[in-house]
Amino acid sequence: MSRPRARRRLLPFVLATALVAVAATAGVAAAVPGPGDEEAAGLREVMFVGNNWDGTADVIESSGSFEKLGRINVIPDKQERLDEIYADPVKLLFFLGIRNGPGEGHDQFVDDMYSTPDGTAMVVSRPSFADVVSIDVATGKINWRFPVSGHRSDHMAVSPDGKRVAVSASTSNTVHVLDIGTGKEAGSFKAGDKPHENVFTDGGKYLWNMSIGEVNTAADDPWLDWTKGDRKITVVDAATFKEAKVIDMRDRLDAFGRKDLSDAVRPVAFTPDESTLYFQVSFFNGFLEYDVAADKITRVKTLPKNPDTSEDRTTWVNDSRHHGMSMSPDGDKLCVAGTMDDYATVVDRDTLQEGPLVDASKPYWATVSGDGKSCVISESGSDQVTAIDFATGEKTASVPVGDHPQRVRIAHVPDDWTSPAARR
Repeated sequence: MSRPRARRRLLPFVLATALVAVAATAGVAAAVPGPGDEEAAGLREVMFVGNNWDGTADVIESSGSFEKLGRINVIPDKQERLDEIYADPVKLLFFLGIRNGPGEGHDQFVDDMYSTPDGTAMVVSRPSFADVVSIDVATGKINWRFPVSGHRSDHMAVSPDGKRVAVSASTSNTVHVLDIGTGKEAGSFKAGDKPHENVFTDGGKYLWNMSIGEVNTAADDPWLDWTKGDRKITVVDAATFKEAKVIDMRDRLDAFGRKDLSDAVRPVAFTPDESTLYFQVSFFNGFLEYDVAADKITRVKTLPKNPDTSEDRTTWVNDSRHHGMSMSPDGDKLCVAGTMDDYATVVDRDTLQEGPLVDASKPYWATVSGDGKSCVISESGSDQVTAIDFATGEKTASVPVGDHPQRVRIAHVPDDWTSPAARR
């Protein structure tokens, strides 16, 4: 953890600063067929790794060696989309704003992705193209495309039955819910400023959205927190899309005695019974525990700082300090990605004691392996994914992937799948 690493400062927004401030981040894995079901259906469990700057998704083994199985191009229509963007001054302004803001000088071609229940398609949100597409995993061709409202798409979530996908439209403060097979909109709802992570709960009855506010401005001093916008958790009925509850963490943080912490909720992890929510917030090297029924914050965990990490908050990507959380299937361990501190660690949920700090280069996400034994993080700074054993807290494997991996999701493909490129 002691190695120095030059920090990339966020590039200025130029003319787009006043028009676009968007997020890049976190979610939970979609419900998928059980181990017996996928064999019966002729499916193979894998992991999708979204290479944000590449515009590709690597397909890797979901456990064990995490061997790379193939790659899918998620922007086969790139030239068509670029032609549209360059013909529209407003779209171009936002496109360049995304590149020079959350993209750190790169276009953001893939944020989130899931497989369809039958494993024949990958559904992908593409921030720079402000859309969601379904891509046939055998041919690489686009099945359907849904342009989101506004000018950027972000985090997604799939309903437990696998039939619907929710996507955050960052610049319109909207969450769209789509039929995963057809791309037709089933409904939508308004959230806070810059909706971010989405999570289905209660067997798919409710949908939670966490809005993170304006994370791309340089107004990062604590006294300027009021400029960050309306940040809240919006809970809706997933059938009617009517608001069921709004949770303002500002009030809960103040009551807990942490007025110093941001109320921008980043990646989250629910306990298996959904009674407790663990969540990260902007600028904080740690996480908080929230009792859902009691509606209050119960504990906070501060994790170690890397002494080589600059304390200049404007150098932290999209207001992150730590970004990425997952929980072991038994609910006993949390895995935390210490993004700007260049490590990941497994935390005992009972004692909140962290384990070994595993060196990692700008880890951006954390999920759970298919066998439930490992936490899998994306190392966006070194273009690899790394597995950490939940039991020991030690690294067990690292696998090279594409340029700037972010989201990692459990998925399914046909048993005999090979990547479209390998078929040519």
